Amino acid sequence: MRIGILGLGRIGAFHAETLSGLDAVDSLVLTDPFADAAKSAAERFGGEVVDSPEALLAAGVDGIVVAAATDAHPALILAGVEAGIPVFCEKPVARTMSEGVQVLKAVQDKDVPIQIGYNRRFDAGFVAARAAVRAGELGKLHTVRSTTLDPAPPPAGYIAASGGIFRDCSVHDFDIIRWVTGREVTEVYAVGGNRGAEYIKDAGDADTTGAILTLDDGTLAVVSNSRHNARGYDVRMELHGFTDSVAVGLEDKLPLRSVEPGVTFPAGTPHDFFMDRFTAAYRAELTAFTEVVAGTRPSPCTVEDALEAGWIAEACTLSMHEHRPVRIEEVRQA
Repeated sequence: MRIGILGLGRIGAFHAETLSGLDAVDSLVLTDPFADAAKSAAERFGGEVVDSPEALLAAGVDGIVVAAATDAHPALILAGVEAGIPVFCEKPVARTMSEGVQVLKAVQDKDVPIQIGYNRRFDAGFVAARAAVRAGELGKLHTVRSTTLDPAPPPAGYIAASGGIFRDCSVHDFDIIRWVTGREVTEVYAVGGNRGAEYIKDAGDADTTGAILTLDDGTLAVVSNSRHNARGYDVRMELHGFTDSVAVGLEDKLPLRSVEPGVTFPAGTPHDFFMDRFTAAYRAELTAFTEVVAGTRPSPCTVEDALEAGWIAEACTLSMHEHRPVRIEEVRQA
């Protein structure tokens, strides 16, 4: 099949490399507002360069991958759907939830699949954890812990446009909690602090946060996030039930140092970047998209799924700023 990629920055170029190595993909069509970015990707991974999204959609592509700036996501999703071309789009659907709701309303009656990029759904550990929950191996859950710690904060320009740590970072934890447990979040209580870069505080954001999520069956989920984790990129999940407990991310590249006498775990070089931690997951995610394009599977992460994680992020943002619990129904828009 022939896949178009719109946006050839860091993640777009990474997707181009991954897609170029998939057996199902015969050719790529690339476009970026910065022509040199598309040209560089074409030279490295192969593909035809065109000068606009319109030209790409007219180039006979079977599916498109949207890796452009967030502000461009709604228009590019809608353009792909109007052309009848399956769409993969990196999260978020749109910069604001209002825009995301408008996208959903515009596409929900269309028979064109859309897959939103939440790569943890394709990580082997998270897949195994979900299977254990679904099989009843843990019994009834009572506690979930989910962690995302970045090795260093993004630059000031990124922070200013990110929408805040809950919308930008924690939203991955929110999505994977929903996906692994199969439950919905009903209420949140979130706190945040500033322990490092002043420009994050100046942007009205926090660099370290904690949130308690109450799920619809009474399970409590604890989410911990930080922009500062000098030892590396730390993504983990624990699920504790009345029968058993499991963990995702407890492997030798875990960026944590044990001080227990005689303990050598973890023994590997710590993960230092999200592309390192999730290389295999990204490949599985895009492989899944080729199956969506081929019509052999439904979208594994829909616009509706992405918006559900977004509502949790909205509730946590409000909770942190107003120092109170917030129910999801309080922020949800019809």
